[in-house]
Amino acid sequence: MKNIMVIDDDINVGNLIQEALEDEGYGISRAYSGTEAVLYLRQNEKPDLILLDLMLPGLNGEEILPQLSGTPVIVVSAKAAVDDKVGLLMGGAADYLTKPFEIKELLARIAVQLRKKPYGADSSKVVYDDITLDTATRQVSICDTRVRLTKTEYAILKLLMLNPAQVITRTSILERISDDTPDCVESSLKVHICNLRRKLKEVSGKDYIEAVWGIGFKLKSFTVS
Repeated sequence: MKNIMVIDDDINVGNLIQEALEDEGYGISRAYSGTEAVLYLRQNEKPDLILLDLMLPGLNGEEILPQLSGTPVIVVSAKAAVDDKVGLLMGGAADYLTKPFEIKELLARIAVQLRKKPYGADSSKVVYDDITLDTATRQVSICDTRVRLTKTEYAILKLLMLNPAQVITRTSILERISDDTPDCVESSLKVHICNLRRKLKEVSGKDYIEAVWGIGFKLKSFTVS
């Protein structure tokens, strides 16, 4: 399931968008101010896409946009001036939709963004500390030493490395790796993660993955290459 965050202080507009997106099968999170949005994103898993209003209480949309790098952002705003649109698109927004809008157009723009290659994926390699994961060859190495992982272990590590600052819940892990590893269920997830931690530690001596009690798992805070 793709997860979309709606950042808009207009409750009626937010409810309309949420209902339409849930009907399409998306997971939804909400924030009603720029400050709340920044706090939420620091403490939770990164969404797949963000819908951002500009005229927000606290920090406004222009102020928080630079902090949303790594996630496609569609600005949804009543500001219709061309200079506003150009400035935001040049400043990192993936798209711009002017209020009022048709829900069909919003859904189409969301679908286009979600079909694109993952944000920030300029190459097939994902790096965290001294781990390198190659999404093209599905190989993992630590300081040029190959680490042989099962399909499930690879999928878990890839998810964690693509969201290095986030605590990812057990439920979310199962949902987001289900296409690649339908055999992984809640009762076996802990075993897969234990095996993954052991294999990584055997090569580097480091324990890269930590459990956040009662919530899920995250990568430990090492210096990112």
